[in-house]
Amino acid sequence: MTDIQPDWIAVDWGTTNMRAWAMSGSGTVLAEGASDNGMSKLTPEQFEPALLDVIGPWMQGPTTVLACGMVGSRQGWVEAPYAAVPCPVAREAFAQAPCKTPDLTVHVIPGIKQESPADVMRGEETQIAGFLELNPKWDGIICLPGTHTKWVHVSADEVVSFQTFMTGELFALLSQHSVLRHSVASDDWDGAAFDSGLADGMARPERIAARLFSLRAEGLLHGLPAAAAKARLSGLLIGTELAAAKPYWLGQQIAVIGAGGLSKRYVDALAAQSAPATQVKGDAITLAGLTAAYRRLKG
Repeated sequence: MTDIQPDWIAVDWGTTNMRAWAMSGSGTVLAEGASDNGMSKLTPEQFEPALLDVIGPWMQGPTTVLACGMVGSRQGWVEAPYAAVPCPVAREAFAQAPCKTPDLTVHVIPGIKQESPADVMRGEETQIAGFLELNPKWDGIICLPGTHTKWVHVSADEVVSFQTFMTGELFALLSQHSVLRHSVASDDWDGAAFDSGLADGMARPERIAARLFSLRAEGLLHGLPAAAAKARLSGLLIGTELAAAKPYWLGQQIAVIGAGGLSKRYVDALAAQSAPATQVKGDAITLAGLTAAYRRLKG
């Protein structure tokens, strides 16, 4: 038994892991927990036990959970239907998960879809809602770097349009499962090589396939260090992405949501294009979005 008595519980449930926070009604974090039982590891019947493994010690009577992320996907606990753009980021059309535990109610925040060009997001909509909660009346572009980086146009508290780039996944596949894996095997980083790759990717994005193989050839013929090859690979991919996403970020107010080196690379890359961006921490923004959803739920 624990002396923690939360008013509700916030959950961010992704593909690979789950994080939970015991929350007071005013939005204070009382405790937090995590699990590596992400959506990809669970059948629908396994979500409730996996959740209880983390939040069970916090439950003392009726418990309300607000969850975002892949828990609401077609392969998740319950499918939360997508809202179509343009749409408000703060919506109340929560899906309710089928719980067997008495006194447990789990509400799942829906994702957002775009019919043309076809695109979807789950989890990022909560980060966007959290950012706007902390930055009222903000209009511009929000970039969310990651495995699948998203560029989102936000105006008047609505998601107007968005586009997803598989840049992070491409980097992982190329650096771990392609012929380049031998050329980029390094834990070090070469900032100058990243800048070079970034400039090349932005200037000639149509040559990306040839530029990628040149990393292998330069290693064999000219001894290109692995740290430089790895950084240039990242720069080439991000540069190509920025070239394609230019209609989004050019001349706009930009926020980059996410902590760590990857988000900083996007901020620096945009700065090199005279497009200053503000970087904000993802965890705090996600929690702000979940808290805003709880307040909507309670009216």
